[in-house]
Amino acid sequence: MTPAPLAARLRDPSGPLFFPVTAYGPDGALDLDVHRTHVRRGVAAGAAAVFACCGTGEFHALLPEEFEACVRAAVEAAEGRVPVIAGAGYGTALAVRYARLAEDAGADGLLAMPPYLVSAGQEGLLRHYREVAAATALPVIVYQRDNAVFTPHTVVALARTEGVIGLKDGLGDLDLMQRIVSAVRTEVHGDFLYFNGLPTAEQTQLAYQALGITLYSSAVFCFAPEIALAFHRALRTGDRDTVRRLLDGFYRPFVELRAQGRGYAVSLVKAGVRLRGLDVGEVRPPLDEPAEDHVKQLARLIERGHALLEEDA
Repeated sequence: MTPAPLAARLRDPSGPLFFPVTAYGPDGALDLDVHRTHVRRGVAAGAAAVFACCGTGEFHALLPEEFEACVRAAVEAAEGRVPVIAGAGYGTALAVRYARLAEDAGADGLLAMPPYLVSAGQEGLLRHYREVAAATALPVIVYQRDNAVFTPHTVVALARTEGVIGLKDGLGDLDLMQRIVSAVRTEVHGDFLYFNGLPTAEQTQLAYQALGITLYSSAVFCFAPEIALAFHRALRTGDRDTVRRLLDGFYRPFVELRAQGRGYAVSLVKAGVRLRGLDVGEVRPPLDEPAEDHVKQLARLIERGHALLEEDA
């Protein structure tokens, strides 16, 4: 797939962007059959794209051969119905290696995550992402967060880089994002995609929407696709009553629960998938499992979310 078709498919999605968890068996090894089932169910439920082996999918915990197998399984499960975007990260050499593995596995694009640990300057970051983009024919979305924070000038340079089609923001600095959007709009010819990539992005999406950023990741879609779809539909149609009801009754309490433990942006989501009847296994170290009481709270919260949907109906 060339960059333009992928960008076109992502520009106005019919459903949430799905970031599946990675399934492990009781022995901790990959369970590709369950992984395919998880992806297949998400696509059938209405996902507009699958972002495989990214943050929610424990990219950090996967060996290169596991990563390739997981991405390939996601591509097989998606069956071409929606694009599959794979994570790529660490230092430049490893990020290039993962990018090529993703291309070999049939992915349609890459989510280029921050380099491992180092705090680099803008020129070094730009060189890093340009080398990743040049390594394959896959379109690249650059992920801003943690140690990869860009000036508007750098994002303009990224937007002019062949193969780079968008920026996913996991920082949450709306002033910076407004300046980035403005700079790219005035200095770059052609479309550039922006994504709200904050944890539980629904919680902040009204603010991002005001900047013209309509794309966002949805971890909730992993375990409560009905709720995520209803929220996405309400945003698209301007149904602010439903948006506020789900924010107040489900998303805000979920964010507050997620804040109760480190790593819950992944482990609590994975617990949610298990609660819905699909045994995707536990998280790998250094993450650990959420407290039992927190899982019980999540179960009650999912019930409350579905009750809100029934009230709306």
